[in-house]
Amino acid sequence: MDRVPRDVRPYDPGWLINPDRIFAAAASIDPVFLNTPVARRSELDDAVGARVVAKVETLNPIKCFKGRGTDHYVRSLPSTARRLVTASAGNFGQALAYCTRGSGIAVTVFASEAASPVKMAAIRRFGAQVRLVGSDFDEAKAAAREHAHLTGDIFAEDSAEASYAEGAGTIALELAAQAPDLDLVLVPLGNGALAAGIGAWMRHASPGTAVIGVVADGAAAMKLSFEQRTAVETATARTVADGIAIRVPVAFGLASCLQTLTAVVSVSDDAILAAVRLIYETLGLVVEPSAAVGLAALSTHTQFRGARVGTIMCGANVTPAQHRQWLRP
Repeated sequence: MDRVPRDVRPYDPGWLINPDRIFAAAASIDPVFLNTPVARRSELDDAVGARVVAKVETLNPIKCFKGRGTDHYVRSLPSTARRLVTASAGNFGQALAYCTRGSGIAVTVFASEAASPVKMAAIRRFGAQVRLVGSDFDEAKAAAREHAHLTGDIFAEDSAEASYAEGAGTIALELAAQAPDLDLVLVPLGNGALAAGIGAWMRHASPGTAVIGVVADGAAAMKLSFEQRTAVETATARTVADGIAIRVPVAFGLASCLQTLTAVVSVSDDAILAAVRLIYETLGLVVEPSAAVGLAALSTHTQFRGARVGTIMCGANVTPAQHRQWLRP
């Protein structure tokens, strides 16, 4: 436990994510996404050698945390907004479709040809159009950006502005009240909004709590970028954790993570799937692999043993067949 990183910088008013705006977001975001529970089990603690508080973000209509930041973003749009285009591995697209339903705003979501069918079906169910383009998320994003350029649609890019992180930061606002004595929080790190928002609030409310981003070994762009303090693109992003399969960092997301995170660690796909199984066995929760990376880090990185740890169960958009497969060692 003594080897947990101890970067205790307090919040700096000059940072990109402002805790006052996180607090304000908590008063305006659709309540269906707020005040989520935490789960604790002694069996889980014994298995990983730490005291774990899991923040459960899977019990809302889109089964993931993305609704917080996306609702906050949609509320900031000009009244003249009529068409949005985005790229998504699935959960952000779902959130954008859900948060704009009935508003008169048409949403088009670009996703890769390998995107999760269950996530694509949910996006369509909430009324958005889906276009499958390219072999991975970042190829789909390039196509979405080009589409927006040609049509004049608003390009909604996850983690590209403060509102997404401010909304996600409300998770930390709640967690700090539910578990005020945490040594560290382990946060799935994809485009960066979740990690940056949680990092900004914890720097403000509990600067002694380390906030550590977790990536997959096969999608290490954000870890490399954090360590080199500049954007580093990778040739591939191959991991079972599709929600954090990023190979091209988002500039704003990276910049805000550089200000708010203590460190970034990586975990293998084997460790991630073992954590998916452990979460089901001890907490009874079905989660997607991205939601299990924090627990995978506890099992992989011995410096966290004995700590009081918060982690985010960030999504549960999986098919029964996928989950059955992941439960097999």
